[in-house]
Amino acid sequence: MAERSEQRRKGRHGAATRRSSAGFFASSGFLVFAIVLILGLAGWASLVVAPGPLNGAQRIVVDPGMGGGALVRRLYRDGVISHPLVMRVTMRLSGIDRHLRVGEFMVPAHASVHRVMDVLLHAPPLLRFATVPEGWSSAEVAAMVEQLPGLRGSLASVPPEGSLLPDTYAYSWGERRADLITRMQHAMEDFLASAWAQRDPGLPLGKPGEAVTLASIVELETARADERPMIAAVFLNRLKRGMRLQADPTVVYGASRRSGEVRSRPPTRAEISRSTPFNTYRIAGLPPTPIANPGRAAILAVLHPAKTDALYFVADGCGGHVFARTLAEHRRNVARWRKMRRAGRGGCVPTTAAGSATRP
Repeated sequence: MAERSEQRRKGRHGAATRRSSAGFFASSGFLVFAIVLILGLAGWASLVVAPGPLNGAQRIVVDPGMGGGALVRRLYRDGVISHPLVMRVTMRLSGIDRHLRVGEFMVPAHASVHRVMDVLLHAPPLLRFATVPEGWSSAEVAAMVEQLPGLRGSLASVPPEGSLLPDTYAYSWGERRADLITRMQHAMEDFLASAWAQRDPGLPLGKPGEAVTLASIVELETARADERPMIAAVFLNRLKRGMRLQADPTVVYGASRRSGEVRSRPPTRAEISRSTPFNTYRIAGLPPTPIANPGRAAILAVLHPAKTDALYFVADGCGGHVFARTLAEHRRNVARWRKMRRAGRGGCVPTTAAGSATRP
């Protein structure tokens, strides 16, 4: 009896020992796993924050519709990151690949994976700039916009003449071309509404669109800012008296708007004699549309013209014009200009008379 009790006691002790050993090995295995996991995470974290391969700042581009995988491949190909798997997995775990912002961003030199992701999440997109010069036609502006890098989509049509405000416009990579054109049109609408509301009284203009049309003529008549109010005043004086504008740029526009040829030239005699809706030697009043996109200064010159009785002007051969109140005075100025053109005097390169009001 005592012997059986001793055996039971030893059996219980052996079972306890085996359970203790199993627990020890189980806890040891978990500890090893934990140590490996910690070491792995530490190694992974070190790769995430390790300096990247870039020797200098570099632009990166996220295109519309681009996924995380495509972006990581591009970054690796362009030498922005050294460990694409680290970048891809970290993006997936953080959810960045589901919230990629379209645009162009600047990554600093030696940027880590963590820094690159911070740029993708928080850095403002880089801006590009497009400049529309005063006096460009809408066809010229549309052609320029079609060639701008980073924009998407094509323009369905050329915007109406005179609907775009010349200026420098900022845009971001991935913006639509049509949206940039719309911003140019809204800029013109806003500026014109404000300028028209503050126009001088008594102008022979019935609506803002007529101011744009006349301003487009003024824009192409002179490159000198100080002359615009005088040129505008001459045309406004002629409109008040019922005289034809006889503006050379309108004739050239009517002759060349379909062919696309260069418009910065004097009209030929054949073009002046040809009847078109834009030939202000033949039609009374303003042409049916603007002939270019005038800038702010030209529009303001039309709405706030110089105080003068002048009805004529002729090129002075030096980039400016000579103004006259009477036809006789104007003819003397034209004769003087022609004589100077023949002689090439004054150190200026003579130019042809610009503007219908320059002709007798």
